[in-house]
Amino acid sequence: MTISPTGAALRTALDGPFHTTKQRWRDEVSADDVVRDPSMSMAEARDWTLDRLVKIAHRGFAIAGFPESVGGTGPQSESVAQFEMLAMGDLSLTIKSGVQHGLFGGAIVNLGSQWHHETFLPDTITCERTGAFAMTELGHGSDVSSLETTITYVPETDELEINSPTPSSTKAYLGNAGEHGKWAAVFGQLTVGGENQGVHVALVPIRDEELNDLPGVTTGDHGHKGGLLGVDNGTMRFDHVRVPRTHLLDRYGSIDADGVYHSPIKSKNARFFTMLGTLVRGRICVGGGAASATRRALTIATRYALQRSQFRLPGLGEEILLLDYQTHQRKLLPNIARAYAYGFAQTELALALQRVLDAGGEDPRAARELETRAAGMKALLTRWANDTIQLCREACGGAGYLSENGLTLARQDADVFATFEGDNTVLMQLVAKALLLDYKQSWGDMDLRGTAQATARMVGGSFLERTTARAVIDRLVLAARRVGGDPVRHRGWHVQLFTDREAHIVEGLAKRMRAASRAPAEEAFAATNACQEHMVTAARAHTDRVVLEAFIGAIEEVADPYVRSLLNQVCDLYALATIEEHRAWYMEHERFDGQRSRAISQTVDELCAQLRPVALELVEGLGVPEGWLNSAMLTNAGGQRPSDELPPRTVAEPALAS
Repeated sequence: MTISPTGAALRTALDGPFHTTKQRWRDEVSADDVVRDPSMSMAEARDWTLDRLVKIAHRGFAIAGFPESVGGTGPQSESVAQFEMLAMGDLSLTIKSGVQHGLFGGAIVNLGSQWHHETFLPDTITCERTGAFAMTELGHGSDVSSLETTITYVPETDELEINSPTPSSTKAYLGNAGEHGKWAAVFGQLTVGGENQGVHVALVPIRDEELNDLPGVTTGDHGHKGGLLGVDNGTMRFDHVRVPRTHLLDRYGSIDADGVYHSPIKSKNARFFTMLGTLVRGRICVGGGAASATRRALTIATRYALQRSQFRLPGLGEEILLLDYQTHQRKLLPNIARAYAYGFAQTELALALQRVLDAGGEDPRAARELETRAAGMKALLTRWANDTIQLCREACGGAGYLSENGLTLARQDADVFATFEGDNTVLMQLVAKALLLDYKQSWGDMDLRGTAQATARMVGGSFLERTTARAVIDRLVLAARRVGGDPVRHRGWHVQLFTDREAHIVEGLAKRMRAASRAPAEEAFAATNACQEHMVTAARAHTDRVVLEAFIGAIEEVADPYVRSLLNQVCDLYALATIEEHRAWYMEHERFDGQRSRAISQTVDELCAQLRPVALELVEGLGVPEGWLNSAMLTNAGGQRPSDELPPRTVAEPALAS
């Protein structure tokens, strides 16, 4: 498929260090490989999904993040990029890969020893050993430390016994559990010599080669769902199932041949969070996958708006393209700007993941920062995905509601992204806790009262430091303080507003939590519970600021002056649209008045109009292969833009933008 030079340059910029990896997907993977017919039944969708996963894995796709010695390709940061590309096709296939390679395989990589790698990973990579990630239970989802499944060491036979002691300990919602999985990475409370060592993971066979349940294992199928029909989600119970002691994934906790438990991390709480922290890649991938699906929806909706006309110009008889209407521009272009902003922030997050992994546990502060940012980004991106895919469907009218046009399936499949890999509300509360405390303080063993008490000892400002492009951002802020007149298009003013909102909200939250810590015991829960919405607001403000700074840092890396100028305009649109979204807060706190608020909205309108002529190039830059769109309504996929609407390739840097 052809792509404009500007679209290609934008795509390269947005891909960043993963451009070679992502371009290989575009060059070598066809729509038939990754795009599912939306009319398939559940059974057909499941068969298609497993078949396509096996085929792309055998071609060397979607298997980054595994050691090359056992058949993997590329580092774990590259696996995030590959997950994002897969999500531009079919989300069932994406999640099937995420379960098989990212969760089941990732547990073996990150929690297992070299022996586990050599024994279990080769067949996991090729999908011969299909596996489920058995963490969530009917009674406990986000509260992993309270899982009820037991893993008990039996010294007489040198085995582990896995058991589901209560109905609420049933493992649930697990991909690969409903039909295809032969193994499971089972999370449970490990008991050795009568002492509970906390949550650990054991590899347990659950089905034979004919996919019949093994003795002591009972699996169930969740059946038809609201989306992701190609993923066989199901349940799992264990009735005193025995596996060899060596099946314990023992990187952080092991049992020797004498039946003695050992761990390099003495604190059970620290050990628990270290183990979970190694699995943060899944959370990063879910956010990135949701963003990729949204890029695809925006591409379809924008291309349709460039070919679909409605009503006539007065006296001229020509019908007006949808994207020439201000309201339509307002729907799509600010979200295209967000797609770029979130894409740059996601790349930075993937690189941070690799740095933490390369440090091998030597930088616990960086690991905590990674977990915090991953939680915030996952919540932000999945919420944006659900809202924006729905908006794209509406922007295409009745055509958008037809399955053949590629939006309804994405809308259904993206829905649950807001739920798995962590409930979004819980994740935002985790971000807020991290904003309030130094990393040395563990939150895992605290109830709400303990949280409030710890907040009273907060380390002020420890999480409000610049995260990216520190020098250029400080320069922008300094310039904004010196300039007079209207600052609306000044990048430094944008940074100031984002930073001020975060700092003020976090400071206010800290004061409330400090006060709650002094409440009588009988009032402690109510006092701290009343702060939860404040926590979510603080987390959102923090994540918005991190995204803006990532965007600014990415622009600094762009050499082409025209593309740099274009991205500056897109960044202005992202920043001002976000400020406009939260204008009530800024006005309530007297950061600007009604006149300035109106000027912001007017500038957003102006930026949408200025970017309208390059809308096609902007969605080309989002990186979705045209052949993967699978949208029957795009009969003229290139749009109907007259040649005289093409903007000149000249540099028009926004005033005082840098």
